[in-house]
Amino acid sequence: MDTKTILAELRAERDRIDQAITAIQSLNSSTGQHKVGRQPKAAAGRRRRSRMSATARRKLSRLLKQRWAQGKMKPGAKAA
Repeated sequence: MDTKTILAELRAERDRIDQAITAIQSLNSSTGQHKVGRQPKAAAGRRRRSRMSATARRKLSRLLKQRWAQGKMKPGAKAA
């Protein structure tokens, strides 16, 4: 084999390895691992928003309507 051919193949392999390293680094950076600075907001302990089921919404609606009917939630009434 000619040395020029060997060098060309080694350089091509180096380029493929560099691309693989870059791809792996981008995967690591997208998982939230930052080397410097503040924590990203998503990882800073933000709570997930809980969703209310349809049954719970109906129950709450019924209870609030009862409170309005009893006058506990009228504009002039004191809060309990």
